[in-house]
Amino acid sequence: MNENSSAQAYVSDPRNKDVLIYVNGDLVPREKAVVSVFDSGFVLGDGVWEGLRVKNGRIIQLDAHLDRLFEGAGSIALDVGHDREALKTAIQNTLDANSMGDGVHIRLMLSRGMKSTPNQDPRFLIGGATLVIVAEYKAPKPESKAKGLALFTSTFRTSGPDVFDLRLNSHSRLNLIQALIQAINAGSDEALMLDPRGFVASCNSTNFFAVRGREIWTSTGSYCFKGLTRKAAIDSWRGAGEIAVEKDFTLAEIYAADEAFITGTLGGITPVVKIDGRTIGTGRPGPVTAAVDEAYQRWVS
Repeated sequence: MNENSSAQAYVSDPRNKDVLIYVNGDLVPREKAVVSVFDSGFVLGDGVWEGLRVKNGRIIQLDAHLDRLFEGAGSIALDVGHDREALKTAIQNTLDANSMGDGVHIRLMLSRGMKSTPNQDPRFLIGGATLVIVAEYKAPKPESKAKGLALFTSTFRTSGPDVFDLRLNSHSRLNLIQALIQAINAGSDEALMLDPRGFVASCNSTNFFAVRGREIWTSTGSYCFKGLTRKAAIDSWRGAGEIAVEKDFTLAEIYAADEAFITGTLGGITPVVKIDGRTIGTGRPGPVTAAVDEAYQRWVS
């Protein structure tokens, strides 16, 4: 498996081997950044997380990320153990300890905490929540934007909130990982996933957009994670006087699209040039995707 063409691929940075990781209030070298085998996150993926990006000294969409974190934690009755300001301080302390101010990706991970035995019953909890903050220097692989990505439509479907609510940003990602493995084995970079009704939902780790003329289409969000980069792409494109539509659409409609792209915290706007072996548009990153990226970059600056 070649991770260099992954939607999550990044440029290796030697500075990352010396970064300090925040683990429950302590800043420790990465080789000592560990949690117990009895931790709820390890035992069952019982927790929520956020991915954030730092650009020019600013944590992009910080309040929106914290809104989603607290909402997700609240929905599964997980006591965060920190208020918003305490989390902001912990994040900033992690950045300051590593002298970081730009080109940084943060993974904030929260689990229910330690249990007396490995089971799924939250009543066996014996401590407070586990909080881990990993800040690393990460830049997306430039070839991903230059060449574009290939997608493969997985047989694994996204789920509705009555089955598994993807908007929780849960640590558990098995169906999405299965979809990605299927796409990798088919020679693609990322999995495109349909919802239970057969409409296009999202990719396994990113949100999907089709371009028709100068309109950009994305799913309604009913059956996928409603990513914050997705929202920024929509808002910035509409702010530029253009049309962004959240709607149901089919594979047939995206096979006929002029362009396509995905959105995610790490990569921002990344072109898609092939889906299920079919060339999309000219088979090269297109001008509308580039314009969407420009609008997005202005929005986050």
